[in-house]
Amino acid sequence: MTNENMNTAASTETQPSATADPTSEPLVEQSISVDNTSDRTTVDGETVIRSKDLDVFYGETQALQSVSLEIPENQVTAMIGPSGCGKSTFLRCINRMNDLIDVARIDGELTFDGKNVYDEDVDPVALRRRIGMVFQHPNPFPKSIYDNVAYGLRIQNRDVDMDAVVEESLKKAALWDEVKDRLDESALDLSGGQQQRLCIARAIAVDPQVVLMDEPASALDPIATSKIEDLIEDLAEEYTVVIVTHNMQQAARISDTTAVFLTGGELVEFDDTDKIFEDPESQRVEDYITGKFG
Repeated sequence: MTNENMNTAASTETQPSATADPTSEPLVEQSISVDNTSDRTTVDGETVIRSKDLDVFYGETQALQSVSLEIPENQVTAMIGPSGCGKSTFLRCINRMNDLIDVARIDGELTFDGKNVYDEDVDPVALRRRIGMVFQHPNPFPKSIYDNVAYGLRIQNRDVDMDAVVEESLKKAALWDEVKDRLDESALDLSGGQQQRLCIARAIAVDPQVVLMDEPASALDPIATSKIEDLIEDLAEEYTVVIVTHNMQQAARISDTTAVFLTGGELVEFDDTDKIFEDPESQRVEDYITGKFG
């Protein structure tokens, strides 16, 4: 990667390609052991993801600086901040998507259910099956609606009632009623909002524990955005949801906890969402929330 491309990755948090090759063979899955003896308390609820002194570099450029936070399970955690502040970089650390960037280097600790996800015995592919991800731009495969949802189950050779899982996943993604009579049609014929909900259905079909969302509604119209927001709140009843958003009103509407990243890759404050938006401890956060900068 050239210096120009490296700096672009660090400043704009451009994501690695999210469109997997549907014809490729899955990597061999390894088990991810869990240490249940760790302290799992957090802002409210048990901790499922914890970072401690996490630093991320793209070459010589530091994208995250000593980030420590604890994400509670079965809640919606929002990450907000100006462009280039590191929030998407942090999100991609959780399921090791930064492994796909050659110049990326990660120092510090990031644990999932008490297990450091960067330990040598953790298979990133197996990790991503437990921590799904939905990207800013919908990326359905050039296959049918049905085959998109069933894809992950098939490559994992899951012995399940495929029809039932596809239907249930589409229902959870609030899409079933719109597509139940056209499951054999191409997913590429769906609207942008429908494609994004299809990608969510595909992510949850393999029954992950965590769903990461990187600006999932930023490319959608207000009506589609409203449907995604309602869906996110519903998903938190079964999954831990972590969402990156530039839309502070969106974070205030749908999240339980909010992390505020500011320039330089610094996590300035992390607390209950109401506290962040109504009475932040940091003057820098208050200035950002009120629009004085950012």
